[in-house]
Amino acid sequence: MRPSAVLPAVLSAAALVLSFLCLFAGHKKSFMQNFDILTLNTSRIGTNLLNESARPFDGDNPITSFLNNVTSSVSDDINEAVGSLAERLGMQDFYSAHVLDYCWGTYEPGPVPNATLHSDDIDRNVSACSNRTAMFYFNPTEALERSLNESGVDVTLTELHWPDAIQDGINSLRIAARAVFVLYCIAICLCFLALVGSLLGLFASGRLAAAVNIMVSTLAFLALGVVSAIATAVIVKGSNVINKNGREIGVEAERGNKFMALTWAATGAMFIAVLIWCVSCIVGHRSARRSYTGKAG
Repeated sequence: MRPSAVLPAVLSAAALVLSFLCLFAGHKKSFMQNFDILTLNTSRIGTNLLNESARPFDGDNPITSFLNNVTSSVSDDINEAVGSLAERLGMQDFYSAHVLDYCWGTYEPGPVPNATLHSDDIDRNVSACSNRTAMFYFNPTEALERSLNESGVDVTLTELHWPDAIQDGINSLRIAARAVFVLYCIAICLCFLALVGSLLGLFASGRLAAAVNIMVSTLAFLALGVVSAIATAVIVKGSNVINKNGREIGVEAERGNKFMALTWAATGAMFIAVLIWCVSCIVGHRSARRSYTGKAG
């Protein structure tokens, strides 16, 4: 029996569970919504239009008449005006992207901190999620257009000055985002094999068993490392693209820091498991040599 296999088994099980959580986080509105890849904050959309309120808005477009009403009634409170605009347009306060879908909802009790509402007191209230889809990737333009269409207001993203650069940047991440799903599936399978190998290793004391577990655990570690690196790149670049091009119209992106912590924790667990198996193999080899030398003497 090999007692040293207990810890790799525990670590492999932990990596397996964490990988499952990364894959299925946010697959329904009541499950791990705070572990999103990226959150699009649209609660302040329209800031640029309200900043132009010094001049009158002309035309019969619903957004122009609405802006005239807003700026005349609450011109002393820009945050309230922005919130009114987003709500009237049928926009959600946020759209959070996950590996399998995206969800949307509102910030409660309000979207914008003020003298009486601290940012730490604002929570997400998830309204619904899209259908779960393999190799899903988040298309912010499509999500916002769907909200506008469902609201019945005759306003387009073009009239809200939605930057094309945001969609161009997100499109460049499409292949990477879809690869994340495939790589998590591969990593989960390898972590499962590493767990089974570790459990079998409890009853096998030879170097062959340790060598096989080193190989399987290393493959699981590499798969997790690659998918974690790709997911991190998608999160960082996606948020940078949105923040760089969207702040002028009041749109921001929040990085999925909790998701990154989760996926790198799984990677770290498998890395430690590999190290333990390597040490076990070396120690077992040395013990075998001493035993052989003693018998020969």
